[in-house]
Amino acid sequence: LQKFLILLQVTLSVVVGKTMMILFPNAMKRYILKMGEKSRMNRNPKFSYENWGPTFFSFKYLQFVLKVKWKRLEDEAFEGHPAPNTPVVTLGGEVCDLLGFMKDNRPLILNFGSCT
Repeated sequence: LQKFLILLQVTLSVVVGKTMMILFPNAMKRYILKMGEKSRMNRNPKFSYENWGPTFFSFKYLQFVLKVKWKRLEDEAFEGHPAPNTPVVTLGGEVCDLLGFMKDNRPLILNFGSCT
């Protein structure tokens, strides 16, 4: 039921977003750029709106958002409990489990970055 509700919500938002992009392209461009400012996506001058803006509300966008939201349904992390063993992708493109990086009883440190 949760997956169906997520499918319905994401599909509806993609349909509305795509319709708005067709009817009001300039307003949607400003809106998407505003969202890019919040995520700092548009701070890199080599990464322009034309590279990423048109991908919003596409079928690939729908697939990606659904995949992420459905995967998050499986992830449960609670303070004081073991971390979920989520799949990660190495820089070489290999998929493995997060806890596979643990060595002996040393702490595992995750460093998150950005493409900008």
